Amino acid sequence: MTTFTASSSVPHPVEDVFAWHARPGALTRLTPAWTGSVVEESAPPLREGKRSRMRVAVPGSYGLASVPWTSEHHGVVPGREFRDRMVRGPMASWEHHHLFDDDGRGGTVVTDTVEYTALPGRREFADRLVLSSLDRQFAARSRRLAADLDFHARYPGRRLSVAVAGASGALGTQLAALLSTGGHRVLRLVRRTPRTPLEVEWDPVAGTLDPADLAGVDVVVNLAGRSIGGRLTDSAKEEIHDSRVLGTRLLVRAFTALGDDAPSALVNASGIGYYGADTHGETVTEKSAAGEDFLAEVCVAWERAAQDAEALGTRVVRMRTGVVQTPGGGALRAQLPLFLAGVGGRLGSGRQWLSWISLEDAVGLFAHAVLTPGLHGPVNAVAPMPVTARDYARTLGKVLHRPALVPTPGFGPRLVLGAEGAELMALADQKVSADRAIDRGYRFRHPDLGSALREELGRF
Repeated sequence: MTTFTASSSVPHPVEDVFAWHARPGALTRLTPAWTGSVVEESAPPLREGKRSRMRVAVPGSYGLASVPWTSEHHGVVPGREFRDRMVRGPMASWEHHHLFDDDGRGGTVVTDTVEYTALPGRREFADRLVLSSLDRQFAARSRRLAADLDFHARYPGRRLSVAVAGASGALGTQLAALLSTGGHRVLRLVRRTPRTPLEVEWDPVAGTLDPADLAGVDVVVNLAGRSIGGRLTDSAKEEIHDSRVLGTRLLVRAFTALGDDAPSALVNASGIGYYGADTHGETVTEKSAAGEDFLAEVCVAWERAAQDAEALGTRVVRMRTGVVQTPGGGALRAQLPLFLAGVGGRLGSGRQWLSWISLEDAVGLFAHAVLTPGLHGPVNAVAPMPVTARDYARTLGKVLHRPALVPTPGFGPRLVLGAEGAELMALADQKVSADRAIDRGYRFRHPDLGSALREELGRF
């Protein structure tokens, strides 16, 4: 049997740290995309015998390859400790002991001890691989725990009831977890029969949603919308438009039906596509004009549908999100295989501007919008330091310790996305300001691309 131990200090009281772990979403927050994904958290959390299901990333795969893992809680001592044992997974045995001690200065010492036995075979090789991965994973968990607790401490107001549409995506999953670990009640809008009391059925295209299901909700976050990835065929364009605009209109109709009982705020997703695929090297702000291409037209219609709620006295925030960096999906996941193979490089000329944002900051900004009553109107959800495509490739290569010398031929994105999709997405030239987000009190966890990619890929 091999033993791994990690210890970290968190400047928050034991009761707060343990309470964070005991709330829904804790396992999701402690599972960065490069380490795997949560299929189903135990419910309720930290109850004897309750199980969680995950997909655990193969070390070194950055989440591109994973294996199933089921764990079971036991030995729960509220405010003090709990244990997880693997009941299904790739190891012969695995037990994780979580211990929380007062550090004598009002903070907490968190000690994680993992005892495991690898399957028969090359144990020495397995230990080197597993121990190296565990060291990085627990360092990442420690940083995220501390950052989340700091975040919640900055928003000490009453606990809210928040409904999230699009909660199954990468952003929605982590946003729901961040809010629920902060003590907020989170409802998920789902397009199937609800399985728990915290799920609400809706169908944005068919126009079905019972307004009564939103009674008592303080804020609705609308992230719902079909992926823009892939070729922009006529049918794809219709789905992209309708999944966003019709769903938003449906939510506003529900607000109207509820009258004085309607949620007080709507935080609605949009995108920097609002400004068009080419900002001509100029920095655009929330006051800049909309573009004229397809994605710009979708964003304009999407935001207009959300703004209709303002007539009801609802606070509406329109979040124009940049290119989210996560190995769990999107542009970064698409480029990872090439870079890992040593044949990655810039897209296009390399001179076009990329306005990116880490997944953690995208999640944080949406939560900031939920928890900041004075914030309304458009907000660019981008990092404060955009980069060129050439610098993006160089930085990604440096983080992965791989060359970034092989430019992706122009026909590459066109083969995958078609001519229009390539111009609007892979080869877009957008330089977008983050000044309003900063001015309105948001503190970026990852203002520069290097720190963002190191965190999102576990390369630190």
